[in-house]
Amino acid sequence: MAYENLKAQIAEYNKLCDEKCVKTPERQNLKYNRVYTPVDIEGFDYERDLGMPGEYPYTRGVQPTMYRGRFWTMRMYAGFATAEESNKRYRYLIESGATGLSCAFDLPTQIGYDSDDVMTEGEVGKVGVAIDSLADMEILFNGIDLGKVSTSMTINAPASVLLAMYIAVAEKQGVPSTELKGTIQNDILKEYAARGTYIFPPKPSMRLITNIFEYCSQYVPKWNTISISGYHIREAGSTAAQEIAFTIADGIAYVEAALKAGLDVDTFAGRLSFFWNAHNNVLEEVAKFRASRRLWATIMKERFGAKKPKSMMLRVHTQTAGSMLTAQQVDNNIVRVALQTAAAVMGGTQSLHTNSRDEALALPTEASVQVALRTQQIVAYESGLADVVDPLGGSYYVEAMTNAIYDEAMAYIKKIDEMGGAVVAIEKGYIQKEIQESAYKWQMEVESGLRTIVGVNKFQVEEEAPKDLLRVDASVGVNQSKKTQAVRANRDQAAVDKALADLKAGAADENVNLMPLILAAVKTYATLGEICNVLREVFGEYQAHSTL
Repeated sequence: MAYENLKAQIAEYNKLCDEKCVKTPERQNLKYNRVYTPVDIEGFDYERDLGMPGEYPYTRGVQPTMYRGRFWTMRMYAGFATAEESNKRYRYLIESGATGLSCAFDLPTQIGYDSDDVMTEGEVGKVGVAIDSLADMEILFNGIDLGKVSTSMTINAPASVLLAMYIAVAEKQGVPSTELKGTIQNDILKEYAARGTYIFPPKPSMRLITNIFEYCSQYVPKWNTISISGYHIREAGSTAAQEIAFTIADGIAYVEAALKAGLDVDTFAGRLSFFWNAHNNVLEEVAKFRASRRLWATIMKERFGAKKPKSMMLRVHTQTAGSMLTAQQVDNNIVRVALQTAAAVMGGTQSLHTNSRDEALALPTEASVQVALRTQQIVAYESGLADVVDPLGGSYYVEAMTNAIYDEAMAYIKKIDEMGGAVVAIEKGYIQKEIQESAYKWQMEVESGLRTIVGVNKFQVEEEAPKDLLRVDASVGVNQSKKTQAVRANRDQAAVDKALADLKAGAADENVNLMPLILAAVKTYATLGEICNVLREVFGEYQAHSTL
């Protein structure tokens, strides 16, 4: 038998460790083996399980040379208050060396309300920038050449509207839609499961998503039409394996919806992207990234018959873990983010946002944002981690963990398939329940002291109240409302009314692609709320499922 002598050595080693543990017990919450050997990857097949970087199954990365030729996109997530203020922050980031923009929208924008709507009181501009109309989007990107910058937009339910605004701004700049590069999150299923910024029920939401797939494949071919997000699933409390399992299950649902709509897999699959969380357990995170690429490639090839290599590549944007930031001893967060950055880079991310030290307390200051960006730049230029492709490939531990996460995630996907797919699993509350149970287990470990969070449940110090935090003034909501009302007063109302009527008629016909109609409405300066309200009239609103 293979490794017979080694297995005997391992048995002796474990016996010795057990004897020593009587005097010096090991920590209780360690879920991995003491040491990893070839025994833990018995049956490992390099060509089947790894392959070369840039080749199927893409375990080692989606590009042959990865960061040796070009670093990941340093895409800093930003947006607050008004379009004017956010524009200043975007320009600052570009001047500081950021290579891509990532737009944070305020809560009213995320759920399809204008800033002067009674529903938005107290929320305008708080967690992102308020965008009510094309006029705001024009200000947001004033002086920024959309033909040269890649832009990601964290927007889901109203993704079609914000994308239409972006296209319209580009046209005004003289940039054709065929040249635009960027991503819209556009992942509504994780909103039902983990985040909550949904508007419409699943069926019309899936229609809007496939409409975007179809439209962009023809008119915005360089745009990533969806960023299927595990980030928020992880932030809600999932494990690493659950993060990729539930997210890839959502990805399967989107592919199936597109195929049902008559699209060919190889016409849209190459523009699907993913969004991962980078947590504190560095090696587990590296394994997660590697396992996710192998998992997606296998599914796209074997399940959906994809032929083009790009259709099988899991390309991923990463954000460091917001849920791991602590309000206590905020400077410790700089170290956490550095480790999370290292994990994302060794895991092979395509772009990265690094959180700022003070985000557990408030929106980040410019100084904090600069440190977060510099963290990426130091890892890129000084650490050596970007000099070798998949630097941890071949590690017994990392390979064993990659296999374990792959197997656990695949088991989840099979169970979700048996239930009828991700949409059904969400409607039954299964995914939500699994996340809730993992989150509860984590919190109980923290509260019992079984899991140490430095500065929170161990190594505490007395601290003064934080100073110089960034606060969004309440006047932002008032001023933004006035600005939106002025837009309504100065537009061609007849053109707006016609565009909205055309959109309503189109929404009532499932065979109509709504993107051209939404784009036409946006160009008349119809507001986000007006467009979403028309769709609400036709589609209705989603009522949250309770697992209690």
